[in-house]
Amino acid sequence: MKLISSLLLLICLFSYQAIAQFTVVSPDNKVEAKVNIGETISYSVLFNGKTVLIDSPIGFTFKNSPPLGDDMKLVESIYSEINETWKPILKRETEVLNHCNQLQLQIAEIRFPNRKINLTFRAYNDGIAFRTEFLGIQKAHQFTIVNEKTSFYFPDDLTCWAANHKGYGSHQENEYFEHKLSELEMEWVIGLPMTVKVDDECYVAITEADLTNFAGMYLKPAVGKNKIGVKTQLAPLPGEKEDGDKVILELPHKTPWRVVMIGETPGRLVESEIISNLNEPCAIKDPSWIKPGISAWDHWWSGRVKMDTKTIKEYIDLASEMGWPYQLIDWQWYGQYNLPDADITRVTDSVDMPEVLEYAKKKNVRCWLWLYWADVDRSDFEKACALYEKWGIAGVKIDFMARDDQKMVNWYHKIAKIAAQHHLMVDFHGAYKPTGFQRTYPNLMTQEGVLGNEYNKWSMRVTPEHCVTLPFTRMLAGPMDFTPGGFINRNGETFANELPSNVMGTRCFQLAQFVIYDSPFQVACDHPVNYRGQPGIEFLKKVKTVWDDTKVLNGQIGQFITMARRSADDWFIGSMTNSYARDLEISLDFLEPGKYKMVSFADAPDSGIDATKLVKSEIIVKKGDKIKIKMAPGGGFAAYLECIK
Repeated sequence: MKLISSLLLLICLFSYQAIAQFTVVSPDNKVEAKVNIGETISYSVLFNGKTVLIDSPIGFTFKNSPPLGDDMKLVESIYSEINETWKPILKRETEVLNHCNQLQLQIAEIRFPNRKINLTFRAYNDGIAFRTEFLGIQKAHQFTIVNEKTSFYFPDDLTCWAANHKGYGSHQENEYFEHKLSELEMEWVIGLPMTVKVDDECYVAITEADLTNFAGMYLKPAVGKNKIGVKTQLAPLPGEKEDGDKVILELPHKTPWRVVMIGETPGRLVESEIISNLNEPCAIKDPSWIKPGISAWDHWWSGRVKMDTKTIKEYIDLASEMGWPYQLIDWQWYGQYNLPDADITRVTDSVDMPEVLEYAKKKNVRCWLWLYWADVDRSDFEKACALYEKWGIAGVKIDFMARDDQKMVNWYHKIAKIAAQHHLMVDFHGAYKPTGFQRTYPNLMTQEGVLGNEYNKWSMRVTPEHCVTLPFTRMLAGPMDFTPGGFINRNGETFANELPSNVMGTRCFQLAQFVIYDSPFQVACDHPVNYRGQPGIEFLKKVKTVWDDTKVLNGQIGQFITMARRSADDWFIGSMTNSYARDLEISLDFLEPGKYKMVSFADAPDSGIDATKLVKSEIIVKKGDKIKIKMAPGGGFAAYLECIK
């Protein structure tokens, strides 16, 4: 970090006491955060000179101790710059720029001068972030946080997209519905991210990063004098009520980053790397064993659970045919789960695991294993991981945690670290949203915390509107295990909850999800019979799960999105629309000079009637060409562009 100055801006106002005001501005001078230290701690945010967040408090309430955040005085202020690049393992681009200006304020209470905090603000071109570090050397003494008073107040009653998770014991599988801020209800438990439209040239999303040894953050409606917004609500510890204990800490201790992502368009939010930048660098010395890719997935999705050697081999055959590196062996491979005597090292009688693994090896496929989290918790997980490593298992999918209190957050981190020691990748299903820990432990490939394709099996909730809202809401937090790829495609009036399971929208709508939805471990949901010989299957043999470049070409929340992703010299395009037919025109100005063979998969003229129909085309294109995309209701478009040497 480069030291810029000690005190850049200090304005003293005399009321109850002097108020010190500080400003930190992004490298491009578009994002500005103002911090006030006085009777209270508060902040505000501007973007391109327009107010995004108005005076909003920061503070904490402790058990058996006075609140922290009132009657404060400045001890020291330090400005610095962070300007570095780093190479991600689970990449959406080859190299990430981490460039921001940072303000660190050391603050003490007037009444209790030994109670000090470091309040750090960072201003990036794509948002602001701040965190609190509780200072001290009394490591033997524990403090308990019962409330965080941080709020986010907006200048008007704006439109937002918010998910009500209804409680803190949640899989976070809900829709992000459109509301006015004034329509949010106090009993809601609003999940992150929450996206807000400030105006036509400013969109923001509130979330958190580097959630470590702390409680997960939610939001509640907040109304102040001439202002409206949301306030922080932390997940309570197990057995505690909403107003009970949240975090037990020893000094020193840091909170997660509170993040306000900012962009001129919704697409700029999708492209942002601010969450990753706010996490620690990769802690795995040699991560070369971490291999992203697509996985076949057994009968849980497209039929009733049938756990036997023959069935698993059918999916291994599919993965091999498709060139996918993985097969996910789902629940019941070790018998009935979530029982006191469930043993995650013992294989059920109907599965010959040595035969399965030898067969997979011959087919150049590696297997993942599903685990129920409580069975993992009761077991010697390190011993189990050592066994899985001996078997040649690639990774584990751990399910049904449905919590993000401090104890569960620490459990996630412990499990990811143990798995990494045994060269195992991890998929947290039944999980909370990501906060960027994938940068530090990239063996954590993906997390669920999303209302995904499996809900088509029993609900009408996975609508095209939901699917084109996710990139601008849940996906802003990080990878999501949506399980795309349903090939029994139905339009709204023909969709039904039945077996084999079908999905809303066209075939091209499902193909596009493999480009648009982030997940380095992408699980294709359908049965081998529903894939073989089907139109569009070629695209699933070509598409990747990590990328060298990512661009959002257009999009509006809940309406449509088009993205382009580069892998080496080739490009992939995905576009989706909601329940309305849509015509779009995009420019290929993102291409490098030269010629490309574009193989596209577009909705057919009758895809509105038969959603499985598509039209495959091949043309030669070059940089700057324009292509037209015509999508049916609930439709999509997918293409791969191969560079012609």
